[in-house]
Amino acid sequence: MGWRVVDELMQIRGGRGYETAESLKARGERPVPVEQAMRDMRINRIFEGSTEIMHLLIAREAVDTHLEVAGDLLEPQTKAGDRARAAVKAAAFYSRWLPQLAVGQGQRPGAYGELGPLADHVRFAERASRKLARSTFYAMTRWQAALERRQAFLGRVVDIGSELFVISATCVYAQTVGREHPERAEQAIELGDLFCRQARRRVEQLFTALWANEDRANYSGAQRVLEGRYAWLEEGVIDPSGEGPMLGGPAASELELAVTQSG
Repeated sequence: MGWRVVDELMQIRGGRGYETAESLKARGERPVPVEQAMRDMRINRIFEGSTEIMHLLIAREAVDTHLEVAGDLLEPQTKAGDRARAAVKAAAFYSRWLPQLAVGQGQRPGAYGELGPLADHVRFAERASRKLARSTFYAMTRWQAALERRQAFLGRVVDIGSELFVISATCVYAQTVGREHPERAEQAIELGDLFCRQARRRVEQLFTALWANEDRANYSGAQRVLEGRYAWLEEGVIDPSGEGPMLGGPAASELELAVTQSG
């Protein structure tokens, strides 16, 4: 989200955003360092683990309890005796857990009333949290141990959870601002409401994309690209990088070591 903000800032500033602060200052303009902010922000999506890897790590945390409870049931090579014991354990856990996903505070009109006009957004987050849990459980029953290879699906699960967390945090923070600074209460609620409306739209789109997507076609297409099926598309394209390996050599090893040590 931080990257999107900086990218939009560049779009707003236009050519001036592309200039360095020193260049702007030399021309007598305010030295707004947008291009530096863009370079500095972009590292966060790859440094100390790429966004995609972080998605998978968080997703693993999300399904860790299920793997602990029903992992032996999901693995096809599990022995019959171990599978039977795992079935008993899973039945005991899910008999208590699944009913909680049906109804909650999000269905009660007056729930979270202390948050005033923002209460409806928190009720949405509560309902959507249970829907997310149901969707994750269904995915486990559908794909079983192969779920860990459904990286696009798991990425959406994490994105939904992140949006729901921020919706709740935004509403609570807006109320805190209003309580500590009554003169800002109305503005805080306005901003909180606008953000939550936008986030809810993103959540609904992500829920739709969980099951209506092109993941299988994308994967198949990527495999064909790796096989060189479409290499003819590169004909006539000039490679400005010159000769040499993409990775390798002492310089690359030193850079990799430096990044590892700094992390």
